[in-house]
Amino acid sequence: MAARAGTRSSALRSSAQIPTRALAGDTGRRDLRATRIPLSDGTPSVPGGYPAKAFVGEVVPFGVVAFREGHDTIGVHLRLTDPRGEESLHRLTPRNDGTDRWAVDIALDVQGTWTYRFEAFSDDFATWAHAASLKVAADVDVDVMAALGAELLTRAAAEKDRPAAQRTRLRADAASLAGGDAATTLRLSTDAGLAQLFADRPTTTLRSTSDAQSIVVDRTAAGVAAWYEFFPRSEGAKRLKDGTVKSGTFRTAAKRLPAVAAMGFDVLYLVPIHPIGTTNRKGRNNTLTTEPGDPGSPYAIGSADGGHDAIHPDLGTAQDFRAFVRAARKEGLEIALDLALQASPDHPWVTEHPEWFTTLPDGTIAYAENPPKKYQDIYPLNFDNDPEGIYAEMLRIVQHWIRQGVKIFRVDNPHTKPLQFWEWLIAVVNAEDPDVIFLAEAFTRPAVMRALAAVGFQQSYSYFTWRNTKAELEEFLTSVSQETSDYMRPNLFVNTHDILTEYLQFGGRAAYRIRACIAATAAPLYGVYAGYELFENVARPGSEENIDNEKYEYKFRDWEGEEERGDSLAPLLRSLNGIRRAHPALRQLRNFRAHWSDDDAVLVYSKHLDAAFTGTGRSDTIIVVANVDPHSVRETTVHLDTTLWGIAPGESFEVEDLLTGAVWTWNDHNYVRLDAFTEPVHILTVKERS
Repeated sequence: MAARAGTRSSALRSSAQIPTRALAGDTGRRDLRATRIPLSDGTPSVPGGYPAKAFVGEVVPFGVVAFREGHDTIGVHLRLTDPRGEESLHRLTPRNDGTDRWAVDIALDVQGTWTYRFEAFSDDFATWAHAASLKVAADVDVDVMAALGAELLTRAAAEKDRPAAQRTRLRADAASLAGGDAATTLRLSTDAGLAQLFADRPTTTLRSTSDAQSIVVDRTAAGVAAWYEFFPRSEGAKRLKDGTVKSGTFRTAAKRLPAVAAMGFDVLYLVPIHPIGTTNRKGRNNTLTTEPGDPGSPYAIGSADGGHDAIHPDLGTAQDFRAFVRAARKEGLEIALDLALQASPDHPWVTEHPEWFTTLPDGTIAYAENPPKKYQDIYPLNFDNDPEGIYAEMLRIVQHWIRQGVKIFRVDNPHTKPLQFWEWLIAVVNAEDPDVIFLAEAFTRPAVMRALAAVGFQQSYSYFTWRNTKAELEEFLTSVSQETSDYMRPNLFVNTHDILTEYLQFGGRAAYRIRACIAATAAPLYGVYAGYELFENVARPGSEENIDNEKYEYKFRDWEGEEERGDSLAPLLRSLNGIRRAHPALRQLRNFRAHWSDDDAVLVYSKHLDAAFTGTGRSDTIIVVANVDPHSVRETTVHLDTTLWGIAPGESFEVEDLLTGAVWTWNDHNYVRLDAFTEPVHILTVKERS
């Protein structure tokens, strides 16, 4: 097993990988809760005992609290088993901060379910070497320390799984200690080569082992992607002479794909593409009055043309959709489809399965509500009357779209369905196809959002949309990168078809630039809704959504003209997505670290990745300095903890602004000036020192 694990050093990257070998047995009694060397608070971990999450290429910090009585030295290993059954052993290092916490960073490189356990052991050589170096130097117990060292090395030389060359050396060193010479004892107790030999293959008399835990490693797109949302019916829509509109189709929407891909996006998210009901159809701006030609909300799913497994006739056929998926793939885009489990009053389910809905005392079916709002064009589903039937139907729907080429689902309002349903559905789907990704669109209470992530959702919408001040952003980004990152992956959407925050409404173009820069750099997942690049910031009075909401009508946009006139944010989005691809530090979530500034509107954070994990042989460090007040010019001093990327306080280094190309010499305290109207954000890379 040791040779097998050792051959994987080029594939499985860690800060300290060592050969796998058996350790001495745990002498603790099985009827006691405490082990001989206690192990506790292992991470990653998830509330409720669910598996932790990672994605291929993610650097995962493993850690555990371990200690023993007295002053003898211990060591801690992480034993990893990958989805192929191959084991590797990794040495943890102590934090030395008084917490007894040990840690090691591992980049997990194989998709599937991994298992891991922590093993603590008495580090007999380190204990002897420490005591011997002190006592011999003080001329105390020299003979005793020499004899103990000889016994230890002799025992290690007898271990049959040690390489022959090591065993030969150990026998020779043991013989030299047998004479009790102080100089020899001091030399061997401080010998770096001998210490490394025992670090790689410890000799131990005590061992404790934690329970095994699991971590599910998803494909990279589950954790790293730039999303772009659009309504296919608007792309290529035409206004006719009589004032009505001819819907866009999958064929016309495909013409927009190259432009979306050119901005550097990875995922194209489509709102529901199914037939739309006519009963209680909503008109423009969510009114109850419709005009001829109003297309209705795509979330009012179902009509005589079919339900969730059908395509709106205006958009084309199933063959057209599959061609659209293939065209997107050619451009490097993956299609994400909205999964909205609800129905219009005209959905076939209403007549075929009335038990799937809630019937009121007067015999009518209850509409969807978010009091005081009522959605008269939508019936919510009831999962309690016929769970077996409705579960099977929802699974059938998802499997249908997987067969059409969809592997990503943005799930609408999952918090309004039973949690156990999602746990079941995602587990069944991922057992058949682990590449399928589910994004939870749940803007609700924190406990509910976290529970959805814990039971299986690979991505989650978050409160980022409403976190705008420096203090709010520091607290939020630290929380999602440190507190919940073992299982909850935030997708930082800057806006949606339903959400236009006051910050964007009143912050002008600067607000749009600031939010895009922060979203694209603070987390490896972010998204925008079409129209963001055109600064669409006019809201329906008294609401946080765009006026003339695209959910209820077609939108006509002059994409090319706006960019040619310099009125588009597309060039900035293109730059941001290019920066994300060029800098592996931005493709990690857990490495976010907030720094300081003297101005309460200047946010400062860094993302660093050690050379062992970048794939380039060089470390990667990004520093972001953002003026989050879109109405002002800010001048301040920023204060950096440069030790996070290996630079001593006061030492100078060069940084380059990846947006402008400007180069400055910085240290841990730096003056900045950020004009919200011209240059509100610095995205700096720390240049390699020669």
